[in-house]
Amino acid sequence: MSAFDTFQSTQAERCDPWLHHLLTQTEWSAMAETLAGKAVRLLALWAEADQVHALLLDEVEEAAAVVSCPVESGGYPSVSAAWPGAILFERMVADLWGHRALGGGDDRPWLDHGHWPMSHPLADRPGMAVAKAEPPEFRLDVGYGEFQLPVGPVRELIEDADHLRLTLRADRIVQAECRLGYTHKGTQSLMLGKSPRTAARFASRLVGDATVAHSIAFAEAAEAALRVEVPPRARILRVIMAEIERIAGHLLALGTTAGLVGVSAIERRCARLREVLATTSERAFGHRLMMDCVVPGGVAIDIAAEAPEVLREMLDIIDAALPNLGQGHSHSAFAARLSGVGVVDPTLAARLAVGGIVGRSAGVPFDVRRLSSMYRGILGEVPLATTGDALARCRLRRTEIAESARMLAALIEALPDGPFAAAMPMDSGEGVGNAESARGDVWCWLRLDHGQIVGVFPRDPGWALWKLAETTLVGASIDDAPLIRHSLGLSASGMDL
Repeated sequence: MSAFDTFQSTQAERCDPWLHHLLTQTEWSAMAETLAGKAVRLLALWAEADQVHALLLDEVEEAAAVVSCPVESGGYPSVSAAWPGAILFERMVADLWGHRALGGGDDRPWLDHGHWPMSHPLADRPGMAVAKAEPPEFRLDVGYGEFQLPVGPVRELIEDADHLRLTLRADRIVQAECRLGYTHKGTQSLMLGKSPRTAARFASRLVGDATVAHSIAFAEAAEAALRVEVPPRARILRVIMAEIERIAGHLLALGTTAGLVGVSAIERRCARLREVLATTSERAFGHRLMMDCVVPGGVAIDIAAEAPEVLREMLDIIDAALPNLGQGHSHSAFAARLSGVGVVDPTLAARLAVGGIVGRSAGVPFDVRRLSSMYRGILGEVPLATTGDALARCRLRRTEIAESARMLAALIEALPDGPFAAAMPMDSGEGVGNAESARGDVWCWLRLDHGQIVGVFPRDPGWALWKLAETTLVGASIDDAPLIRHSLGLSASGMDL
């Protein structure tokens, strides 16, 4: 029995492949109190001109649903008491649409830093620009013997622009709070009014390390809304691209972590392997990051004729390199440095709907690929750990690289002949898509009216990871902060929309 059975008496619409339940504000408040205790997680919260929507996941039944309530007198009931991860979403909704989360207790800006030419740009009637206080407001108390350390948003390397405000007592972090929005792109505004095929390029550019994952989630949402069946050849090509991207993301995290603990040999090996992946991707799909290769209906171009052999050569190189990576990560000094660093609380990870490597390192057994028909009969056992620390995340990443390589080898041999794309009709509908990136589960909700996008929201794993980081950093040494940051896979771009 699904926890969503509680919605049986409510009005519902199709939101393929699941349902969209329309609630009153009273039902919305009751829904949060009831479902939060039933292993139902809030994945995303966003809005339109007169409604607020939430994407929920029933972890037991592995099913999702969209629920909505109307905005009345500019407000809607907050759900952050039941789902703490909703706080950041509610601040984003206030910035983009002007809807207030009643009872939420945090009305500070998130994306709007006071530099936009107007306020609430996605509302039916945007308002006048309102100057915001600089520096940004943080809610951290400073006690006796404590001081605050601002980290970012400008950094010495080519990294995301984000602001971490840390409260320190000696060298220990006692409070942490993040502020993003420095690279807001207006992605939703750029997508509205366009066809899915035209808007797909914006999904692929949301965040660089998940260009394929966001493209797949967006394409699946459009295909579900229009009930389009993707050709088998295109489905397998998508999985090949997604797993190559996931391997590259895991290697980036492993290499960065190794560099931070002073093991430069592993960092160099990971960098070389990532270059092999990028070169192979360009030869097989025409782009090093496989950007714009996945489109609604299938893939943009067919795989190159020599690609199967190129992919086999890539897998041989990865297979040969994995034992060396394993020996490096098993070295006593390396393991000692990572053990116990950045320990994730499994209860909090579940409440925040943290997936991916970070969630699975703390025993949260969720992998969105299990919901995808693309992986049926291909996906093996999803590895888990229970310690939840940086060492567990490194070991899981190495294990997942080997598992992805196994799947790729099977997929190359099973690639069928046939078309690689299907036509997208000019029709109306609503759909949800998902994909598993190296940092966790990516989702996209899409509403179409006669082939044009009238509502869209891409959900990046960062929404859960950044909120988790604020708690995970507490108690750590300031010297461990960069290591925890990269071990968790924090990225701001996917949240800056």
